[in-house]
Amino acid sequence: MSDSIRLAQTIARPPAEAFALFTEGLGRWWPREYTWGQEALEAIGMEPRPGGLCFERGPHGFRCDWGRVVAWEPPARVAFTWQISPRREPVPDPARASRVEVRFEAVGDAATRVTLVHDGFEWHGEGAAEYRAALASPEGWPFILERFARHEQS
Repeated sequence: MSDSIRLAQTIARPPAEAFALFTEGLGRWWPREYTWGQEALEAIGMEPRPGGLCFERGPHGFRCDWGRVVAWEPPARVAFTWQISPRREPVPDPARASRVEVRFEAVGDAATRVTLVHDGFEWHGEGAAEYRAALASPEGWPFILERFARHEQS
């Protein structure tokens, strides 16, 4: 699609470890400033199966489901809906969600090329072009993917 954001990063872990850190370790590296709970965030994660929820939990039972896993193929690929509107609000209707796919490809014996593609912005409706531009900007997916890459090296 012409509205796709495509980024790639090579990290010094084999694919199975990179996949596990990206998915099961989401709460260890995902930027808190990119959550609703921010400093009060208790957990962010994704249930490890097709149909699993992508969620955030905070104090006093706060829960926000921000997507659904549509592909779970360890250690090669995970894909999920992005049910966050251009106004940064959760959108319960999956028909109004874009999609994020992350692939993990071995590079030699101990490295992985992580490729992230976010597409389907038109499904967000009004403000979709600006939303895509914001997520493609240095403060969007490039920042998030760099945070992932930096965490894996620590």
